[in-house]
Amino acid sequence: MKDVDVFSNETAIGPYLADQLDIRGISRRGFLKFTLGITAAMGLPFGMSGQVLAALEQSQARPTVIWLHFQECTGCTESLLRATHPAVETLILDLISLDYSETLMAAAGHQAEQALHESLEKNKGQFILVVEGSVPMRDGGIYCKIGRKTPQQLLHEIAPHAAAAVAIGSCASWGGVQSAAPNPTEAVGLQEALTREGIVKADGTVLPVINLPGCPASPYNLLSTVLYYLTLKKLPEVDAKGRPTFAYGRLIHDNCERRPHFDAARFAEQFGDEGHRQGWCLYKLGCKGPETYANCPAIEFGDVGANTWPVGIGHPCFGCAEQGVGFHKALHEQSDVESVTPPSLFPEIFTEHAGGVTVGAAAVAGAIGGGAVVYAVGAHKQLKQLEAETAASAASKTEEEVNQ
Repeated sequence: MKDVDVFSNETAIGPYLADQLDIRGISRRGFLKFTLGITAAMGLPFGMSGQVLAALEQSQARPTVIWLHFQECTGCTESLLRATHPAVETLILDLISLDYSETLMAAAGHQAEQALHESLEKNKGQFILVVEGSVPMRDGGIYCKIGRKTPQQLLHEIAPHAAAAVAIGSCASWGGVQSAAPNPTEAVGLQEALTREGIVKADGTVLPVINLPGCPASPYNLLSTVLYYLTLKKLPEVDAKGRPTFAYGRLIHDNCERRPHFDAARFAEQFGDEGHRQGWCLYKLGCKGPETYANCPAIEFGDVGANTWPVGIGHPCFGCAEQGVGFHKALHEQSDVESVTPPSLFPEIFTEHAGGVTVGAAAVAGAIGGGAVVYAVGAHKQLKQLEAETAASAASKTEEEVNQ
């Protein structure tokens, strides 16, 4: 590590990351642990941790970021402020160059607008545009203005000169809570707004947009996306909805700590009942985990300890990271189960109420075909339909006998 007198000549520290870590009390071992962790979070093999480390240590690697706020509650920025590894000051001072953000920048008014103009002129074609909040399309976007300009005007002015765009949060990804019926401002996500406005890059190519949905979005998904770009000089692989697969490649249901209870058909029936107190599956309470793709259970959103994400503390996932689910499906509405991995052992049959075929019994019947609860529900419906058909047939025969 360089021997620098930080008190007599702070400017001599310059770009040396080792000195910056030393000043902040961060050990080299701690930094390496962070590098390994973020490499895993990005879905990269551990052998690439050296490349991630090299990208972080390059002083000229800090990408310029212009952060715009449209229709939103600032929740994604607030979430970013509470990140701890790294802290927000490390992110915006050491890892990226946050040249413009109405919430975080010290300047205001004309000074803020001047900073935006200067950054735009200096970094054309090289900066990352981050958008937080939905774009109101009705009446030309007059329901949201920054510096007397609508979101559409700002996007026409700034987006064509960006290298890539990141829509952070569900509002920017596809409209969020503002797009819920009746959607008075006709709120849409960034990608749809760019398409409807015909906005492309200055060279005529399509501006790539990375969607990081969530309400709020996890700050580590943003950090991982930026570091992926720094390390590999390209944007991460995305799914059909523009979400990076390293963060949104698996259903919440697949990694949920309550999944064993789902497989064993142990469900909380209502808030506060015995099953709810024992940590049983929240599917019947409206959990949207079976149809929502996100890494919430894997990274344990919030940095405040294990099992402190919504499902971990007893509240059903409401699908904020999934288009058409969060803010559109009722909280109590049961989700569509997209995939079920059968357990090696199936639950026994429990008959808690006299008469009829219980869902538990139907589960075992359905399990013969390789199912679980989904098959149980299907078998239950088929049995009910068979009962109705049998009753209708019996009634028809009785009517024929009477007529004879």
